[in-house]
Amino acid sequence: MKKLATLLLSSAMLLAATFAFAESKGTIAIIMPPHDNPFFRAEADGAAAKAQELGYEVWSVQHGDDPNKQMELFDAAIAKKVVAIILDNAGADATVAAVQKAKDAGIPSFLIDREITKSDVAVSQIISNNFQGAQVGAEEFVKLMGEKGTYIELVGKESDTNAGIRSKGYHDIIDQYPDMKMVAQESSNWSQKEAFEDMQTLLQAHPDVQGVICGNDTMAMGAMAALKAAGKANVIVVGFDGSNDVRDSILAGEIKATVLQPCYRQAEMAVEQADKFIKEGKTGLPEKQLMDCVLINADNAAKLETFKLSE
Repeated sequence: MKKLATLLLSSAMLLAATFAFAESKGTIAIIMPPHDNPFFRAEADGAAAKAQELGYEVWSVQHGDDPNKQMELFDAAIAKKVVAIILDNAGADATVAAVQKAKDAGIPSFLIDREITKSDVAVSQIISNNFQGAQVGAEEFVKLMGEKGTYIELVGKESDTNAGIRSKGYHDIIDQYPDMKMVAQESSNWSQKEAFEDMQTLLQAHPDVQGVICGNDTMAMGAMAALKAAGKANVIVVGFDGSNDVRDSILAGEIKATVLQPCYRQAEMAVEQADKFIKEGKTGLPEKQLMDCVLINADNAAKLETFKLSE
């Protein structure tokens, strides 16, 4: 009887250990820009939810768009022996060394939203087709403006590759219309506060401006707030990202349009590819993966929720 009890106990312990091993798949690090921007919060949430669904623990942190802080977090991730890193980076050039350091330590990185300037360092770079998205937004902006008038462009952080790509996409379309006149171009660093302050200053020099096209939604919200405060709520404003805040503004008849980049889905895909790479040593996909963006205006804004468009 005692031998049977011992055997049963040993079997139970082995089963428990096997179950624990099967359940413990390691920790995935999720390193993102500040979560006070709902876009980056959605990325972090999407990655965390998918990682937990697939059986991983999550270490979610923010680099604050500071390359030095980002490197510190990579060092911490390496020390924690995470099994993968999901990253929206803090600079196209500055991030290469951090991702290479993780790779040298045997930790694969999967990038979303912003690409880096070197290939074959990250396993995946899943990014929105920012040029295509900007073209779509610019086409709507030109249409809303009636193909003529003065406008201001608010550009994102100058060190961010996406800021330049979106601006080029905008001008690829707008510059085809000779009656569209850009009277000012200002970098508001992706910030709602800076966009509000910049717009207040720019309105003093250009009080009759007819349109504002912005590199992201937070700047569009800041610009719209400044325009409303100045009694100029009829100025055409277009953003980029597809945030709930801008969705609500569109439904309220204020901001006229934005461009959705599916960041939540990108984050999920990055984790799915990390899981496959951990299991098989490859993803079966190219490193650079582009996802097209979608115009959001009064026609479909009600279908938008947390950077996802329902059918």
